Amino acid sequence: MISANDFRKGLTFEIDGVPYVILDFQHVKPGKGAAFVRTKYRNIITGAIREEAFNPNDRFQPAHIERKNMQYLYNDDEFYYFMDNETFEQVPLVYEQVEEAIKFLRENDSVDIRFYKDRVIDVEAPNFVELLIVEAEPGVRGDTASNITKKAILETGAEVNVPLFINVGDTIKIDTRTGEYLSRSN
Repeated sequence: MISANDFRKGLTFEIDGVPYVILDFQHVKPGKGAAFVRTKYRNIITGAIREEAFNPNDRFQPAHIERKNMQYLYNDDEFYYFMDNETFEQVPLVYEQVEEAIKFLRENDSVDIRFYKDRVIDVEAPNFVELLIVEAEPGVRGDTASNITKKAILETGAEVNVPLFINVGDTIKIDTRTGEYLSRSN
């Protein structure tokens, strides 16, 4: 059992069988009255965020989230197929389960998939990926302002903003958590 007094960012717990993850918390000791723990937490399955104050003595069941490293195989317009690297079992997922990660994944890339009671919660792409630019507007010669960007399409179909000096055929490094350009790769 986990008490509200033990809350910290990233901790997973259950309320009425529903898994949550703590996004933020604050222990509050007012001048009058009992102490409480102000908590901001997210439903792991639906993504809904709630804020609530708990008594420090409130107790919750821990939510056991399993993380597996899997390989993205292919998609057939209906499902996205991932293979468990240990058992070679294939898991088909629908677009809603992979929509954040898939725009940065190529076939055969490794990902982490999180499960709760054998149900897929989400797919996490690696934090940084290197992808090829397949389409980009030409840069305007003489435009040297350092903060001007242009749109570019990656080999996975994702659209990102890149500096003007990036061209079709360049490989760039992307932060998949924010979708931002980091650098040009060699």
